[in-house]
Amino acid sequence: MNLDIIIKSGIVATASDTIRADVGIKGGKIVILAEDLEDDAAEIIDAKGKFVLPGGIDSHVHIAQPSGDGILMADDFESGTRSALFGGNTTIMPFCLQERDGDLRSAIDWYHGIAEGQLYTDVAFHLIVANPSPQVLGQQLPAAIANGYTSIKVFMTYENLRLNDAELLATFDVARQHGATMMIHCENEDAIRFLVERHEANGDVAPKAHATTRPVAVEREATHRALSLAEIVDLPIVIVHVSNAAAAEEIQRARQRGMKVTAETCPQYLMLTAKDLDGMDWEGAKFVCSPPPRDAAEQEACWLGLQNGTFDLFSSDHCPFRYEGTDGKMNPKGAKNFRHIPNGIPGVETRLPILFSEGVNKGRIDINTFVAVTATNHAKTYGLYPKKGTIAVGSDADIAIWDPELVRTVAHSDLHDGADYSPYEGLTLKGWPTTVLLRGKVMVRNGHLEGQLGDGAYLSRTSGAGLIKILDEK
Repeated sequence: MNLDIIIKSGIVATASDTIRADVGIKGGKIVILAEDLEDDAAEIIDAKGKFVLPGGIDSHVHIAQPSGDGILMADDFESGTRSALFGGNTTIMPFCLQERDGDLRSAIDWYHGIAEGQLYTDVAFHLIVANPSPQVLGQQLPAAIANGYTSIKVFMTYENLRLNDAELLATFDVARQHGATMMIHCENEDAIRFLVERHEANGDVAPKAHATTRPVAVEREATHRALSLAEIVDLPIVIVHVSNAAAAEEIQRARQRGMKVTAETCPQYLMLTAKDLDGMDWEGAKFVCSPPPRDAAEQEACWLGLQNGTFDLFSSDHCPFRYEGTDGKMNPKGAKNFRHIPNGIPGVETRLPILFSEGVNKGRIDINTFVAVTATNHAKTYGLYPKKGTIAVGSDADIAIWDPELVRTVAHSDLHDGADYSPYEGLTLKGWPTTVLLRGKVMVRNGHLEGQLGDGAYLSRTSGAGLIKILDEK
């Protein structure tokens, strides 16, 4: 057959099956899966004793996103996609932000401009709608959806981003009419503002106050409201970064009523707690993200959600800022008051190793669930399946080869993002990706970069049919 590459003797796992097979690759595609393929290829990769998995898809990543006066995200597309690649990911999905006073079309053009030629992985963009004006909802957003920007995120928190209920309903309705997938950040901004003012009045302004001003009730109420509004519009939705049992229960009840809801959780809700925000010398700022980490009981609730199918997606919510310096966590205002600490933590490179080590290797989830929640369901939800997210004949040869016995301790000095710390520093993990292929090209081999900047590509997508499919399978 004159194949380009054969991956030999590995354990191939998809969301539904685990088999011992060789993988034949030609022209960037998987063309054959079989036992004991003849060595008729330009290159043979020995995967004996290793898992051969679909490249990870991280569908919740913030890169080079405008973040306020004087604040800069730590990752551009070069560092962000490189870091993702070393973490076993072959596709990431960052957010193109329409600022409150900005134009959606201009935001899209700008975002493409800073990404062009700067990719180590493939990317697709979600759109953040912060100003649903008649022009945006009537013209720009429908045109963008038709051009392949088929997923939209809206916020119920952050004063410069949040939409009120009327704006949410109007935006939901455009998504419904045009077949877009709607993602929602669920926290009640008015409740948060009330609690922030009370904390400030009491002089409670250290990083740990970030957690107590965004309690579970703030997330639970907004989750319930988002689901209710989506039910009114009859729109399937994605609830992102769920951190606790109460919000998960709202999702379960909505599904019992017949709603189609996809739910996501993240590594910080499995591995961190609110106590991490109470570090000495303002170290707690390193862990400020929204929703905040909770406690050990909520960690177990999130593991249960992965085990029982409440959570379809496991994403990093990678949102990196440097800790040191004046443009990140320790900006002049942020060094004095938690309100001004940029919300977000790095994690795109450690997402998959954390779930593999703590989930698969510790018996909490099986390898097929791992593949489903880290790749396949992302591709189905956001219009990339079966081109991405699985190992099958005809799919892109996006493949990560995993050594399930490799033990490494997380040290930011070994990672590849643009931040200056990892929230998981010192965590020992068993199971890491060692070789990663993007569309049939070896990008990382035995932990060393071989791919070139610009090897990644932008992905235009289909409508929300994939989201409907995954929800119908429940």
